[in-house]
Amino acid sequence: MRMSLAVVALVLFALIPVFAGEATVTTSAGADLTGNEFVFGGETWVDQEAFINSGLRCGTAQLTQDAMDAIEDAVRQRMLEPGNDVTGGTINVYFHVIRKGTGYSNGDIPDTMIADQIRVLNDAYRGWGWQFTLVSTDRTTNSTWFGMRQGSKAERDAKRALRKGTADDLNIYSAGLSGGLLGWATFPSSYGSNPYNDGVVILYSSLPGGTAAPYNQGDTATHEVGHWMGLYHTFQGGCTAPGDYVDDTPYESSPAYGCPTGRNTCSAAGLDPITNFMDYTDDPCMNTFSTGQDARMDAQFTTYRYGK
Repeated sequence: MRMSLAVVALVLFALIPVFAGEATVTTSAGADLTGNEFVFGGETWVDQEAFINSGLRCGTAQLTQDAMDAIEDAVRQRMLEPGNDVTGGTINVYFHVIRKGTGYSNGDIPDTMIADQIRVLNDAYRGWGWQFTLVSTDRTTNSTWFGMRQGSKAERDAKRALRKGTADDLNIYSAGLSGGLLGWATFPSSYGSNPYNDGVVILYSSLPGGTAAPYNQGDTATHEVGHWMGLYHTFQGGCTAPGDYVDDTPYESSPAYGCPTGRNTCSAAGLDPITNFMDYTDDPCMNTFSTGQDARMDAQFTTYRYGK
């Protein structure tokens, strides 16, 4: 892993289309549903809000308040120590395609889609000093692993068999995922206690050009890599401090979906950050991180990943 290093003085408190009306939704079988119904992963919800509320947009495990407090304390102490602090660099990516057979419908995504996914990640993170380079791609045919759930034995077995690299290398696993989940990730602080579990898992059809519309432009991976870098959801904590522990992302009472321009769910200053990659909006709506999020990613990487 090639890192650009600088000594920085980071201040920790700085780290700290909507389906409405007569929308038309296309099912996986190609049939159209007229109305508010939202169809995803072969399942139908009364509307997109119901899908979001189901928790399937992101399966990254919620940390306890004690765990979050411990993370803030550890990062604060690390950033007070003299030494080289990571402010960006190039992250090696090991991509693991888990399929149940050959052909796209079995999760056997082509190399072109993987290359496009790396491009999407680079477009999202380049402005903040981070780049991703694909080191290797492997393909494993295993129907049990293909349908893994977050925290399942299938996930544990797949990761223990396939994971490569160290704490500062990114392992991405694409699979079918049971229950309609789009993806999940591990936080940097989790690496030390369970290194084999580290990485990002995404629904194979969420890659650019996939069939998981409106989540098929590759930003599920962008979102989950954000967690892997140490970011919380923009709606973490709702309207109550410290929110997502980042000062320049406005408070947000609940996850947004579609692309609700002008949404404002908290009385504090600032509209909801609906274009932020760490919200739940559709891929075409996501396009930004904030300066505070960049500082948080740098500090978390320095504390938990660099050189580990």
